[in-house]
Amino acid sequence: MSLALLSRYDHERSQTTKLERTSGRQSREHNDDVQSHEYSLFSEVQKTCILYLASFSAMFSGLSSFIYYPSITAISSSLGVTIQLVNLTITSYQVVSGIAPAILGDFADQAGRRPVLLIALTFYSVANLALACQNSYAGLLILRCLQSAGASSTIAIAYGFIADIAPPSRRGSSVGILQGFTNSAPSIGPVLGGVLTEKLSWHWVFWILTILSSCHLLIIMFFMPETSRKLIGDGRIEPPRLMNKTILAFLRPKVPPSLGTLSKDVPKLRVPNPFSCLQTLLQKASFLVILVGGIQYTIYGCLATSLSTLMIKMYDLNSLTGGLVYLPSGLGGILAAYTTGRILDKDYRTTARVHGLPEDKSSNDLTQFPIEKARLLSVFPMLAVSTAATAGYGWSLTTRVHIAVPLVLTFFTGASQVAIFTVCGTLLTDLNPDQSATIQASYSLVRCAVSAAGIAALQAMLDAVGVGWCFSIFAVMGAACAPVFMLLRYRGLEWRRAKMVFGAAEEPSVAVRQVQTTAVQTSCRLDSL
Repeated sequence: MSLALLSRYDHERSQTTKLERTSGRQSREHNDDVQSHEYSLFSEVQKTCILYLASFSAMFSGLSSFIYYPSITAISSSLGVTIQLVNLTITSYQVVSGIAPAILGDFADQAGRRPVLLIALTFYSVANLALACQNSYAGLLILRCLQSAGASSTIAIAYGFIADIAPPSRRGSSVGILQGFTNSAPSIGPVLGGVLTEKLSWHWVFWILTILSSCHLLIIMFFMPETSRKLIGDGRIEPPRLMNKTILAFLRPKVPPSLGTLSKDVPKLRVPNPFSCLQTLLQKASFLVILVGGIQYTIYGCLATSLSTLMIKMYDLNSLTGGLVYLPSGLGGILAAYTTGRILDKDYRTTARVHGLPEDKSSNDLTQFPIEKARLLSVFPMLAVSTAATAGYGWSLTTRVHIAVPLVLTFFTGASQVAIFTVCGTLLTDLNPDQSATIQASYSLVRCAVSAAGIAALQAMLDAVGVGWCFSIFAVMGAACAPVFMLLRYRGLEWRRAKMVFGAAEEPSVAVRQVQTTAVQTSCRLDSL
């Protein structure tokens, strides 16, 4: 009898162990399913195409500036105006480039990326066509403002596309590709502009931009899908409006909606608020990132300005060879953007492993993840290289060494500063995933204002203290960003948590809905077991 009881006990224990193993396996499989749930249902090929199309769109902003510089003298002679008046078209371009993204960026966050990108590229293409056909200074000044309004907004919209399709764990490499495109303009633009102006005429600068932008606009109209997560979620929801659908979608035969395709009420549109981007400056972490980015962009702009003035004068370069001095900086920026993007993804994985956190690829939820430590893990060597190369560049011009020395140093300044831009752009998107275009508009506004002030003061600083000490001051300004980065690393997560608590206290109904949603999700998980 005792043997029978023992046998029965062993049988029940065996069955219990099997049940526990089965239950544990199902639980682990469910958790794996949750972790492996895709952030976006677009295929990898589609994501790559979206990323490269958005990045190419963003390139027009910088290209329109740098391709224009070699034609300044030719435009002055052709229109019979002074160089100072032609320079006013550059100033007006920069002013509009700081204001326009504040309007279109906010609109892109509510109406979707696709229609706003189409609006921006249409403005840009029409402005280029008009600039190529006109021969008056008034037309040049007005149309350059319209050109800037379209081109400058594409960067903020491109960041919106990236926030929609790339989770934080892969966002760094996506921003790196975007930065690679935008920073190719400083090297390609002056060379292309110099050749066109010298061999054809300054009108051909705008004809080339017209051809490029018009062809790109047609591609966007036919193939670029809507990605806004407010409108289509992870891709399961049908685009709510006709303007959010591609032309290709209308040419395909109609099919009945499947179970995986959901519908959603069309959200109401409001008038774009250009001041909404200023509200993001009230966030401590975002403000500090934008401040650092603005300082670095000022140094970057002053270095670029000195290439077209100091080096051409000191080394007696003509307009064509003067454009070539931008190549080392541009090449360094392109290489650094791609490399830094990969490093940011690696730092994300390293930080997750060190803190014992999962590498979540399915959401933007960073409430428990120290994203500031992850993004700023490798920024300090970049800052050190930027500081040393900036100071060295100034003193190399002062001592009038061989031209190869300052050119090599511009390679390192371009590489290190673009690397810092990639870090700042990625972190801003991580901190504001639901307002990715708006926060980039705020970033653009601040950095354009700070950079314009720095460039305006550049000549006065050069006259007062000389080239060497002038760029030594800029180097110290860059080094002063290190304590700001340290503060972000150690206080960033604390600030985000305090903001969440404050927001929940102001909107308890939101917190209740979140608790209810969590309870429903938990119930569904238990049912699946």
